[in-house]
Amino acid sequence: TEKELLRTVLGDFGAPVPDGTRKDLLDALNRFLLAEAEGGRRPVLIIDEAQNLAPPLLEQVRLLSNLETEKRKLLQIVLFGQRELQEKLGLPQLRQFDQRITVRATILPLDLRETARYIQHRMSVAGAAGSAFLSPAAERLLHRRSRGVPRRINQLCDRALLAACVRNAARVEREDVVRAAASLSDRSKRIGWMAWPWRWFRLGRGGAA
Repeated sequence: TEKELLRTVLGDFGAPVPDGTRKDLLDALNRFLLAEAEGGRRPVLIIDEAQNLAPPLLEQVRLLSNLETEKRKLLQIVLFGQRELQEKLGLPQLRQFDQRITVRATILPLDLRETARYIQHRMSVAGAAGSAFLSPAAERLLHRRSRGVPRRINQLCDRALLAACVRNAARVEREDVVRAAASLSDRSKRIGWMAWPWRWFRLGRGGAA
């Protein structure tokens, strides 16, 4: 519900969450944002899987973008979602919401080079910088089986590393990726593919209020 959304936003910002009506919650959020603005800060509200929000909740998010002073907005709002989010924003009741979006971006699947760099970055963060842990054949197959979708890449790498570990090998080979792909369920494959491309939207002043 709208009240639950406001309670969640307040709680995630670490602000006091009062009992009461939706107006009480909005007033509490406005006080928090004004205090942040006085300190030279502007909080950012990031909503993931935004396509799962019902139209009334998206309308409540739009109303949050109205919180402002005479000089600036008090809250920056960023939405991440799957392609269904764009379809939902095309509904007549969300026309004003759609008009408020100032920046839109679509993240497409990674190509082979981007996939390799993505994996290298993930391994570097995990402490394996400089390790050539994927054979060229394994890298090509992993990209082909993942279709360049990061979520799918993560799943395949996790399973392929486990397969290599079982072999007591220091490098993932093509057969490890084959085993990794076979071990993933049909449901995981469907989610990994259908969850792409991802889209993100940023709300601003544009359009009707």
